[in-house]
Amino acid sequence: MRQMLLGLKETIDEIAAGKTLLLAGDEGLLAQLPKGSWIGGTIPYFISTDQGGLLSSDKIFVTDISDIAESVILKKYTEDTLETVYQDAGDGGFSFIIIPASSPAHISFALNAPNYSDFGSQPLVGWISGVKLDDLGKIKPKVFSGRTGNSYEDEALVMHVTLAPGKAVDAGIINIFEQGDGDTLTFDQDAFSSEEVMVNGVKKNFAEYITENKLDTKLPLVANYYGALINTSFQAVSPEDGVSFYAPVFSDVRYKHAKRIDDYAAAFSKQLMENNVAGKKIAFSCNCILNYLYSELEGKKTDPFVGPITFGEIAYQLLNQTLVYIDIHDDSDVIVTL
Repeated sequence: MRQMLLGLKETIDEIAAGKTLLLAGDEGLLAQLPKGSWIGGTIPYFISTDQGGLLSSDKIFVTDISDIAESVILKKYTEDTLETVYQDAGDGGFSFIIIPASSPAHISFALNAPNYSDFGSQPLVGWISGVKLDDLGKIKPKVFSGRTGNSYEDEALVMHVTLAPGKAVDAGIINIFEQGDGDTLTFDQDAFSSEEVMVNGVKKNFAEYITENKLDTKLPLVANYYGALINTSFQAVSPEDGVSFYAPVFSDVRYKHAKRIDDYAAAFSKQLMENNVAGKKIAFSCNCILNYLYSELEGKKTDPFVGPITFGEIAYQLLNQTLVYIDIHDDSDVIVTL
């Protein structure tokens, strides 16, 4: 397993050598790659081993999973066929997914993934592709299939991986946010936006509530899913249009605004210790663009995690402001899913 930031020629050499790769980079670079056993998504932000957080349009982040993958199947999914992604996964491996931001597949997956048939039966990990922030609204995020050489704006791409004999996989998350001590917030429907919110059971205008209570919208809403803390990040707050999110809120879930974090590095180190990351073999990881921005990660390292900085993270379902990783170990080891 290797994770590295490479130039175009070096990446082409890896593909020519028959490597099985997970790629992230600028659209102009991915479009020049030859066909092969790879899947890729557009993004120019990364965390690298040497430089820490950086913006680069001439580098591709390469995750080589050749030594743990016995075989792979690349498949394209539309918003209507994504519901079979867990059924298609097979046994004894994991699936890696990339979805373009704001695409029909992105919206469908975000709203419906927890209700897919066989949800959670096998690890599904990946990310939401994006663009340079200056290009938002000008260029559409894309995903690339190494099998066909084609790019897609509206569909998801998945690499279903059968692991080499003796290997096992675990999907983990690092979430530095905790529920605060404030009000309990609930919503009437599953949606990416809401004009109203139930505050401790009382209906209120959500934008007015945020303004009156001076909520810091850099901090997400946090829900407790049977012990796993899951974030929903704010996108915009408008008195006229209500409140929009980067992931949907769900009607059957109770949320609280996150506790304030004064020191990202300290909070991250604490989570590494609590999640017993030391000694794990990290095959892949990605972190959120909001963490990159709000925590000022440019030039900073998040060892042992490197990889793309994304417009959303996937560990079974869509996540926000979360680091997601794949841990590979011998199948005789005890598996602990975070």
